[in-house]
Amino acid sequence: MEKVPFRSIPDLLRHQAARLDTKLAVKYRKQGSWVTLSYSQFFNRALMVARGLRKLGIKPGDKVAILSENRVGWTIADMGILCAGAVTVPVYATNTPDQVEYTLNHSDARIVFISGKWQYRKLLKIKDAIPMVQLAVSFERFLGEPSLPLTTFYQLSEIDDPITDQEREELFGVIDAIGPESLMTIIYTSGTTGVPKGVMLSHRNLLFDAFATIEKAAVGEGEVFLSFLPLSHVLERCTGYYLPIASGGMIAFADSIEKIAENMLEIQPTIMVSVPRLFEKIHSRIYEHVHQLSLFKRKLFRTVLAVGRRYVYARYIDKKVPLWLALQHAVADRLVFSKLRQRFGNNLKFCSSGGAPLDREINEFFWSIGVPILEGYGLTETSPVLCNNTFEQLRFGTVGTPLAETEFRVAQDGELLARGPQVMLGYYKDEESSREAFSDGWLKTGDIGRIEGGFVVITDRKKDLIVTAGGKNIAPQPIENLLKRDKYISQAYVYGDKRPYLTALLVPTLEKLLEFAQEKKIVYTDLEELVVHEPVLELYRQRVEAVNAELAHYETIKQFALLPRDFTIEAGELTPTLKVKRRVISERYKDKIERMYTVAEN
Repeated sequence: MEKVPFRSIPDLLRHQAARLDTKLAVKYRKQGSWVTLSYSQFFNRALMVARGLRKLGIKPGDKVAILSENRVGWTIADMGILCAGAVTVPVYATNTPDQVEYTLNHSDARIVFISGKWQYRKLLKIKDAIPMVQLAVSFERFLGEPSLPLTTFYQLSEIDDPITDQEREELFGVIDAIGPESLMTIIYTSGTTGVPKGVMLSHRNLLFDAFATIEKAAVGEGEVFLSFLPLSHVLERCTGYYLPIASGGMIAFADSIEKIAENMLEIQPTIMVSVPRLFEKIHSRIYEHVHQLSLFKRKLFRTVLAVGRRYVYARYIDKKVPLWLALQHAVADRLVFSKLRQRFGNNLKFCSSGGAPLDREINEFFWSIGVPILEGYGLTETSPVLCNNTFEQLRFGTVGTPLAETEFRVAQDGELLARGPQVMLGYYKDEESSREAFSDGWLKTGDIGRIEGGFVVITDRKKDLIVTAGGKNIAPQPIENLLKRDKYISQAYVYGDKRPYLTALLVPTLEKLLEFAQEKKIVYTDLEELVVHEPVLELYRQRVEAVNAELAHYETIKQFALLPRDFTIEAGELTPTLKVKRRVISERYKDKIERMYTVAEN
């Protein structure tokens, strides 16, 4: 690709504000109505934040944290921090007070932007342990306490005082002084294992990744992005926020993850960035509806889906569609697929999926109905995108081909190594981990994989691989994905390291389980009681056996336990991108796991 034409993220925004001016940059809900900001208004608001931060003594290189759920203020605060030459430290809104304390202290953050009272209370709990924090800046208005100074976002921005020519000139001087290799952000890894590490990314890291992805995925100007993943995570930060600005698109902020379905119809997005969990849920809902149809309609659905799949393979992989197939597909699309696509609005061009492996069958399903998902792969340490599938280069079961100037190789133990302009500067205040992360200049990804015809295939996380007592190496995620495809199973966790066989913790799909209980007239007082009822256990034995029929003998689930509630971010069992924290779950449900092995032995 051509050299990235900007020195920094604020340099990019300044250019886009001058070029696009009144074109819409962001859209968000305010007091029940949708409100917009143009590119020039957005940049102006960011400059006001930068002005306020400089008046508080923030200098280039200082650290400023954002502890907030997604909202337009998050992006304005971030851009303001960067326009002041400072470093943004995102903190997950779901973090506990102890986790917030660690991040703020380790990063040396001096000011914290917060969403409102809920996050302020977290700070109050740890105020004596965060001596460097001078001030909290809230997006919402409420009264603070003298022990922790508080101001509002509008007060800091001095929203009623326009930026003067002199202030603009001074801020442009600060922006001009930011170099491509300057530290831009410290993102603390969500920590599926151990203590979070602060990943240091430069302006060049994120600019390169955004522009290389735009070029590879052929993202044009004027796209509408629906944003709902946490901005604290690098996937949404780069591909759902910096990338739209770099391409001249508009970012529309969803009301919440729960409201995505109705927001899609309101916003009519053209591009959506998501994680596999959303696609799994939509896939499950569609199939629930299909199961309720008559036998004839169920058979018809399977037939048209097979036509859709053949068409996708012919068009995007073989690059040649026979006339008879094109005609069949046109009929299938008109009768069935077009109606399914209405759930996504009428303008969706494609979705992007990352953060965790997407089940191949689910991916093929969405392509078949005309909702292409371009699956990619990357890490916080790589800004994040390293590779992705495109319309021109598509292979199911892979995470695509590398971005420009990005290389992969496979180490002797099967670990994927990567290098490219998007690879991090290192870990903040941790030289030892920074050294350990690299091998001869190549980043160790921690993932096991292979390269097939230029396409990258990920088989599992290196540290997640299960080695059974019999010496078999088993990747748990593909088995978990198979289990989650079942309409009665919402979440699954497979265990078996150094054990004679595999076991699983299963979270039932609540609606389906309650329907079953009603149908069988099961009497119970709560979910804890329901999940151990014999008819329920027998149902799940049958579901697990159906999955086992698709697995090699050593991969089959010999015992399982049903859990009465979902794994959640709040309980610390999932990362913010909904990946299972294996260590937390194995520790939390240690007794249940042990029982599954002692039961079989007795």
